[in-house]
Amino acid sequence: MPDFIPASKMQVLYSAGQISARVAELGRQISADYVGQSVVLVGVLKGATLFLADLARAIELDNTFDFVAVSSYGKGTRTSGAVRLIKDLDLPIEGKNVLVVEDILDTGVTLGYLRKMLMQQKPRSLRIVACLDKPSRRIDNSVQADYVGFTIPNHFVVGYGMDYAEKYRNIPDIRLMPPETGGD
Repeated sequence: MPDFIPASKMQVLYSAGQISARVAELGRQISADYVGQSVVLVGVLKGATLFLADLARAIELDNTFDFVAVSSYGKGTRTSGAVRLIKDLDLPIEGKNVLVVEDILDTGVTLGYLRKMLMQQKPRSLRIVACLDKPSRRIDNSVQADYVGFTIPNHFVVGYGMDYAEKYRNIPDIRLMPPETGGD
């Protein structure tokens, strides 16, 4: 496998314009659902960082954000199935409306772990916002996103914060990794 594949060699799944339009729609929907309230966006590092930044600006409510970091992939394209917490929240969420912001809801294992962990802190509400949902790979079927940017087929994607071995996060759109590189 080559060390680096130029983005121009990858097929665009969603353009930066499509992503921007969909994030604006999600922001309007969340703003309507929480009118008159504030929300805490909990971004799952590192992949959700760009999505969280755009979403926070699209939500027309008082919102703050915090971050957690978990690992279940390592440097590969397949989850190991074991989730470990690398960074916990900096601030308490008890009694607050929490939106967990994730780049991709895939197997559900990571978000199932996070949901259980965050619910122990007694938030007022807890919902999941996923930029991408890949239901065909779901292992934990109890995990569903409350807000979804796009539902995708079983392909490995990069760009808009999502990576392959820490590369390609800076691509402004979402692209398909070629199958010969380990992508699905």
